Amino acid sequence: MASADIRQAELGALPEWNLSDLYPAMDSEAFRSDLARVETECRDFAEAYRGKLDSLARGENPSTVLGEAVKRYEAIEDLLGRLMSYAGLVYSGDTTDPVRAKFYGDTQERLTAASSDLLFFGLELNRVDDGVMDRAMAEGPLAHYRPWIEDLRKDKPYQLDDRIEQLFHEKSVTGRAAWNRLFDETIASLRFQVRGEELPIEPALNKLQDPDESVRREASDALAKTLKANLRTFTLITNTLAKDKEISDRWRGFEDVADSRHLANRVEREVVEALVSAVREAYPRLSHRYYALKARWFGKDRLDHWDRNAPLPKVEQRTIRWDEARETVLSAYSAFSPRMAEIAQRFFDERWIDAPTRPGKAPGAFAHPTVPSAHPYVLLNYQGKPRDVMTLAHELGHGVHQVLAAPNGALMAPTPLTLAETASVFGEMLTFRRLLDQTDDPAQRKAMLAAKVEDMINTVVRQIAFYSFERKVHVERRNGELTAEKLCDLWMSVQDESLGPAIRLGPGYETFWTYIPHFIHSPFYVYAYAFGDCLVNSLYGIYERSSEGFVDRYFALLSAGGTKHYSELLAPFGLDAKDPSFWQIGLSMIERLIGELEAMEKAA
Repeated sequence: MASADIRQAELGALPEWNLSDLYPAMDSEAFRSDLARVETECRDFAEAYRGKLDSLARGENPSTVLGEAVKRYEAIEDLLGRLMSYAGLVYSGDTTDPVRAKFYGDTQERLTAASSDLLFFGLELNRVDDGVMDRAMAEGPLAHYRPWIEDLRKDKPYQLDDRIEQLFHEKSVTGRAAWNRLFDETIASLRFQVRGEELPIEPALNKLQDPDESVRREASDALAKTLKANLRTFTLITNTLAKDKEISDRWRGFEDVADSRHLANRVEREVVEALVSAVREAYPRLSHRYYALKARWFGKDRLDHWDRNAPLPKVEQRTIRWDEARETVLSAYSAFSPRMAEIAQRFFDERWIDAPTRPGKAPGAFAHPTVPSAHPYVLLNYQGKPRDVMTLAHELGHGVHQVLAAPNGALMAPTPLTLAETASVFGEMLTFRRLLDQTDDPAQRKAMLAAKVEDMINTVVRQIAFYSFERKVHVERRNGELTAEKLCDLWMSVQDESLGPAIRLGPGYETFWTYIPHFIHSPFYVYAYAFGDCLVNSLYGIYERSSEGFVDRYFALLSAGGTKHYSELLAPFGLDAKDPSFWQIGLSMIERLIGELEAMEKAA
């Protein structure tokens, strides 16, 4: 039996998602019909409203007339989203399949062309006098969409002429989107030779958590060798996308390289800067301190970089079957709220999850919200490690959040990234705490605490280091193209600072920036993870101190989607992210866990 088959047998039957809830097949009549229908509806919408919104806002019954227009626009957006979600999910199942790649590319081109007829709508709404629009939104049908319109207004200072906006939109297919696709297909096609096997990137990365140090080292060397061989391609992609962003930012008038992300996240720059400063100041108390402790556990002065996520020595490492992972997460969710578990249960029962690792499949994990008229889907690369169970809890948290926010509709269901990681990280915390409470064996408790600390360091410290790396890349790119050597130097500088003296960054590690998809798909996304982790640590502390009424307030936060600013949603919990001390609350929880591990070492 091949080793892949053996691993599959150890994991049990892994679910593959059923995308027929969106469309029966790529070549189905339903898909073709909806694609043609949305093109027609986009044209008809433009003919009905282009150039008329200001007069409609000043005419009779503006709330009714504009409310009907926004409702019609929302329905078209939902259909566009359904079509593109299906194409994207099909493509993510095997990005190396030319048939899927063509289907994805053709769909993207047609939808980009169709949606160009809708660009005028938001631009024209923002040109209506604020006083006139406020009166129209005061009551009636348009009042329902007030949160969306007020959110839209925040983009007003950065809007361009309609024709320029259309050009930016249409050329995205041959610009940013094309480079994103090149990255995805390149990563998916790479193979890494470990112990005689040619592995895709996910199984190769998984080897860095192998109990055998020689396997970890070989996997690290294999990753470095293949990534270095493709360094020229990744350097070109990074340079091109950084320049593409600089052009857009300059035309729109953004001052800082990350300002466009802050605007999209609806978070103030000073709040993010306070988060970054707090985490960087805490590096010695968090990552430096923990990795020094871990090095002692391994009997070393320093850990090699391939040992950073290694399991603890002399602790049993077992494969966690899928059915056990499922029950672990669902029981943790149920203990917090039966309703939360019922929503998560649907992902398993109705085949909304794709769990196996396959050649060509998109690496990593995600929860795709699709559209409110459908439901989310979760992609995993499940390999039976404890971290895979936490990943399942994380992505199901996203999924629950997306289900709860869906009733807000296509325009107001999406959650800004400041809160988008709340439910996912909270789901992880619930699962971890339940497992810890059920574990009496000291060695296993130590291993679980260590794994949680490492996850938190990866979520907070590592993501802020990623953010620092991105800032350096985008600032430096304004002075010209960056060589592969320069990119590697920038990467090593932030890694050395964040990981500390107890981690030895050996040859080959300088190329590890190349495989991180967030740098390509969502520049500066990464600080949302640190934001979410610190926020959840604070929320969980409130829950532990006084759980009465917490579940209702928590569900209200998730159900709000994008209808409220994060500050308004955090107020019922007594939290204020603008308070400089706010971030210390979350960081102190990580410190306490490290302190608990140090106490266990002294007691041993």
